[in-house]
Amino acid sequence: MGNKNKTVSFRVNEDTFDALRDIAEERDLSLSAVFRDYVDQLVAHDGKVRVVPEDEATEVDSEFPPTVEVSKSFVREHERLELEAKHLRDQIEEHKQYISQLRAELEDRDGVADVVHLDDLDDDEDDEQFQLG
Repeated sequence: MGNKNKTVSFRVNEDTFDALRDIAEERDLSLSAVFRDYVDQLVAHDGKVRVVPEDEATEVDSEFPPTVEVSKSFVREHERLELEAKHLRDQIEEHKQYISQLRAELEDRDGVADVVHLDDLDDDEDDEQFQLG
């Protein structure tokens, strides 16, 4: 049979849950990913995993903190996308300000009758001058 994923669930108190959620957010991971990583380490080291603060980690723990090599092209593309996203957010903000300005002008003009409806113009015109023959 194939290797099926299994679900593990357990309960923790609210303070522990909040601390775990903070750890996940700090590492930009989901809670599930944090637990999967921990379980993978636990299994890989035959249950002999010990959590220690970063400042207490020794040179023996050369795998801590974990590092990942990322290509320069990936970093550049990420930075480019961040700049583009910032630019788009700025544009959205400018458009929102422009719309607010237009709405304010429209509210100021509510009392002024400078809106002309085409139907009103048709009633005022002499219809005979447009007839053929």
